[in-house]
Amino acid sequence: MVVGDASLDIDLLVIGAGPGGYVAAIRAAQLGQSVLVVDKSEVGGVCLNRGCIPSKALISAAHQYEAIGKASAIGIETTGVKVDFKKVQEWKGSIVKKLTGGVSSLFKGNKIQFFQGEVMFINEHEARVFNDNEAPRYKFKNCIVATGSRPIELKAFPFGGRILSSTEALNLEAVPESLVVIGGGYIGIELGQMYAKFGTKVTIIEGTAGILPGFEPDITKLVHRNLEKLKVEINTEAQAVSAKATNKNVTVVYKVNGEEKEITADYVLVTVGRRPNTDGELGLDLIGVKLSDRGLVEIDGQCRTNVPTIFAIGDIVAGPSLAHKAFYEAKVAAEAIAGLASLIDYKAIPAVVFSDPEIASVGFSETEAKEKGFKVKTGKFPFGANGRALSLQATEGFVKLIADESNGMVIGAQIVGDDASTLIAELGLAIEMGATLEDIALTIHAHPTLGEMVGEAAEAGLGIAVHQMNK
Repeated sequence: MVVGDASLDIDLLVIGAGPGGYVAAIRAAQLGQSVLVVDKSEVGGVCLNRGCIPSKALISAAHQYEAIGKASAIGIETTGVKVDFKKVQEWKGSIVKKLTGGVSSLFKGNKIQFFQGEVMFINEHEARVFNDNEAPRYKFKNCIVATGSRPIELKAFPFGGRILSSTEALNLEAVPESLVVIGGGYIGIELGQMYAKFGTKVTIIEGTAGILPGFEPDITKLVHRNLEKLKVEINTEAQAVSAKATNKNVTVVYKVNGEEKEITADYVLVTVGRRPNTDGELGLDLIGVKLSDRGLVEIDGQCRTNVPTIFAIGDIVAGPSLAHKAFYEAKVAAEAIAGLASLIDYKAIPAVVFSDPEIASVGFSETEAKEKGFKVKTGKFPFGANGRALSLQATEGFVKLIADESNGMVIGAQIVGDDASTLIAELGLAIEMGATLEDIALTIHAHPTLGEMVGEAAEAGLGIAVHQMNK
């Protein structure tokens, strides 16, 4: 849809059509604003097109392929199973198309205009939007900047050819025989483990002492162990030095304990973080918007920048680069513009890693809680003692709750195990509502389900566990 009369004023200009931008646009339109969304690419941003959704589709396919291989353990014999990766990619694309089409339909239903192009600020109330065909000028009352982030490119590992960012890694036409992953954070682990399940020989090079930095060792060791079962080589406290690519493969030089090593693989995937998209021709600096040393936009409790008409959300502001964080900030910003008293509060924002087993966390870890000065009590329950987990052949992992010992209030939770990404929602609600261990323990959880473990962990924290010995 192309915007028509450039002389028309609009209430709200949204820059970026990713998770933050499209949610902000829809919420603002619900509140009576006339909205224009501009994005140089497609509706849905990185998350729907080149990140969250396509990666989880491929991860799901890899899980199902691996599960077929394990079916003989429960008496189901399978032979001749193979991967048609072209069809896997087509299936992934169908999911992306359905979701992005849904967002476009919501734009139409909410009378939101969309312009595919770029934006250049003229001042705090005007901007030029342009593409190869047109360059209309718009006046706006307010603007929400939601331009997202991009993969960090290392000087010694420039993207292109055999050196991949996550975007290219999600679009390979065939499963590679070998892959080197630089960076053992959540993106590197998710994609590396996915390809390992499809049969790729994967090598991980991580600069810190362990994979998935930021999560506690009792959580990450389960993922580490499963990677080793897939014959993934994990090099920690290792530094990637250089790469030499040909049209057939790429050789990576790296150092471990001062010793220089080489490895040759079909591809190298670089996943060392993401950079906020606040540079380029947008012109935030020209209208006086303050940025941090890392290029992040500084905002207040309503996502407003130091320029009163300009708001910022998502990956370009401080905090984790998570789509659901952007969703949340988008609603706060749109509501603040409409005059509502909405404020951001991150105390119950979950983090999820779609590794095997899955990892999910919300609130404080035990270490963080103690560093904050809390005297804590914890409750922990293992997947291996849960009937549903046993029937799913998913006995690895645990549910752990962290509570303030003075009042029993739940202040954190970590789950590692099958469907942790779903189970964490109850605990996010518990923290948001100020629930105690007793509140959760008194909540009747259906049997037999994985969700029972949340109640069991609360009982363990109270010292009244039934299905395990109390400590």
